[in-house]
Amino acid sequence: MKRFDNKVVVVTGGSDGIGLATARRFAAEGAHVYFTARRQERLDQAAAEIGHGAVGVRGDVGSGADLDRLFDTIRRDHGRLDAVFANAGISESAALGEIDEAHIDRLFDTNLKGTVFTVQKAVPLMRAGGAVILAGSVAGSKGYPALSMYSATKAAIRSLARTWTTDLKASGIRVNVVVPGMILTPAMAAYLRDNPGAEESMTQAVPFGRLGEADEIASAVLFLASEESRYMAGAELLVDGGFVAV
Repeated sequence: MKRFDNKVVVVTGGSDGIGLATARRFAAEGAHVYFTARRQERLDQAAAEIGHGAVGVRGDVGSGADLDRLFDTIRRDHGRLDAVFANAGISESAALGEIDEAHIDRLFDTNLKGTVFTVQKAVPLMRAGGAVILAGSVAGSKGYPALSMYSATKAAIRSLARTWTTDLKASGIRVNVVVPGMILTPAMAAYLRDNPGAEESMTQAVPFGRLGEADEIASAVLFLASEESRYMAGAELLVDGGFVAV
């Protein structure tokens, strides 16, 4: 029997990188997977890659109407939800003095508001034993230049896991944060292509001496969604090759 047989799972931002790797793993372990992406072409490609009947729902987590369509689809198909990985997010840089309202709005609408309303709309479909996993970042604990607004959204997500743990303690729904380090996703690969020398600098900062893989984060998410982590709540699980600790 697979760990997630007959479980209903949502992964936002599931069309590439960490989201796609996680959706693929959930599906391979028996889950009914629903995932989101903003572009229909990529949504269709990802559904084929994930397989196992995964359902892609086009939408932006910053849009309440799009989120309603996602959870209405799950309510119609299954009437319940067992786990949600609020993964959708964006990263943009702007040094102090260059920050404008549009920059703040883009980051906070997707990373923070999108996370808040994803979880708020998911919880009514969940029951005791359900798991909420939020996507954090080592940037929430470190001080990278020109990433103050992105880092602020990720620090806020750390706080949400703690306060929502108290909000939901009577419901039996657990909330935890997975905290990726420097992971070789398509977005990271594009950054490295445009910034010669960046990969060497990053790998030197990681005790393991390499960038992480999306599937390594997926393993941590599945652990947090499973019964194996049933006594974990409000926690941050660092998957960063030792970067923050050392």
